[in-house]
Amino acid sequence: MPNATIQNDLKNAAAEAAAAKLTDGLIVGLGSGSTAALAVEAIAKRVRQGLKIIGIPTSEQTGHLASSLGITVSSLAEHDQIDVNIDGADEVELGTLNLIKGLGGAELREKIVATASARFVVIVDETKLVDQLGTREPVPIEIVPFGWQTTAKRLERLGAKISPRLRSDGQLFVSDGGHYILDCHFGPIKSPTELQRQLDGVVGVVEHGLFLGMATEVIVGATSGVKVLTKKLA
Repeated sequence: MPNATIQNDLKNAAAEAAAAKLTDGLIVGLGSGSTAALAVEAIAKRVRQGLKIIGIPTSEQTGHLASSLGITVSSLAEHDQIDVNIDGADEVELGTLNLIKGLGGAELREKIVATASARFVVIVDETKLVDQLGTREPVPIEIVPFGWQTTAKRLERLGAKISPRLRSDGQLFVSDGGHYILDCHFGPIKSPTELQRQLDGVVGVVEHGLFLGMATEVIVGATSGVKVLTKKLA
């Protein structure tokens, strides 16, 4: 596995490649997390060179970053159709391009923006590629605070080993939407679609980090160079 510096360089290469695809007049979804932040910086560089786009951020943090770098920021209330969404991922399943997302704490807003987008471009470094979802990362699950312990127990009955997301001060992390996040370790997920169905049926779950069948393409920063993955047809 590449060291942290090389890994960051690979992420940045993917981010630069995604930003290079943008053209004037696009409405662009801006993802959350460390890799998405690199994409925002790459897009801002192109904006300073004259590119004209409008960004729709998926989190308050991304919105502040984009605005500070000179990107025009708006909302889904003003632009309910997004041309292209650029975001990172915590795991990408080879072949299907199914994703686990949300370790940045914004899976609900990320999924809303992704669903409203004509194209969903995912940027990752090569360490995020897996043969089976759940191999290395948990599935972040956003839940309502009321009675959250009972929601956690229902998730445990589905086989999850749960770690509540905490802030640096040890208090429960609260998303921009005012929800808690449980990082749920299921191990390698044999049927993501079945797990998705089960999670969608748990009362108290607002959203989860399984993004299935949503990615249009995945731009991978690899030690051998940047490559683009597309979904294998059945």
